[in-house]
Amino acid sequence: LMVWLRRTTHYLFIVVVAVNSTLLTINAGDYIFYTDWAWTSFVVFSISQSTMLVVGAIYYMLFTGVPGTATYYATIMTIYTWVAKGAWFALGYPYDFVVTPVWIPSAMLLDLTYWATRRNKHAAIIIGGTLVGLSLPIFNMINLLLVRDPLEMAFKYPRPTLPPYMTPIEPQVGKFYNSPVALGSGAGAVLSVPIAALGAKLNTWTYRWMAA
Repeated sequence: LMVWLRRTTHYLFIVVVAVNSTLLTINAGDYIFYTDWAWTSFVVFSISQSTMLVVGAIYYMLFTGVPGTATYYATIMTIYTWVAKGAWFALGYPYDFVVTPVWIPSAMLLDLTYWATRRNKHAAIIIGGTLVGLSLPIFNMINLLLVRDPLEMAFKYPRPTLPPYMTPIEPQVGKFYNSPVALGSGAGAVLSVPIAALGAKLNTWTYRWMAA
């Protein structure tokens, strides 16, 4: 019975975190991947996405102990977001209005770290967490560059729930920093490591809670 309860708790946590990752995509400034605020908010988005990915991915990976489950977790996040993207399309927005973030390659790097270090948890936290934080802004910037004129899309299809003070503005590229990718990667690499450690600790706490 305890084995069944423990597994159920773990799988429930995995689903909850994956759903929350999708909700974070929606609420971390804007669901359309900052296409109406573009580069000025890219750093905030990069940090929130890399930390949210790493906490769930490392939890799931350490729970199964099998390299590859972090990528599977990122795939779940991607599928959830594509479903939500279809919901926006049903509301009359163009399908490329919502840009699904690229989580999978960064999760693959986490899996590769875990596999290459022979399932070393601490290496996965330090090296894997750093790689996720470094790589996710790069992949997402490539993703964002593929959007058809994001500023034009933002003005043509404004969000109905957007408050007046968040009306799309011309992006101030380089006014506050020169490279949003570099800043996002640097901050993400630093913050993803302690968040990865938290994900690993949550795995331990869950076992202890179920064993109590």
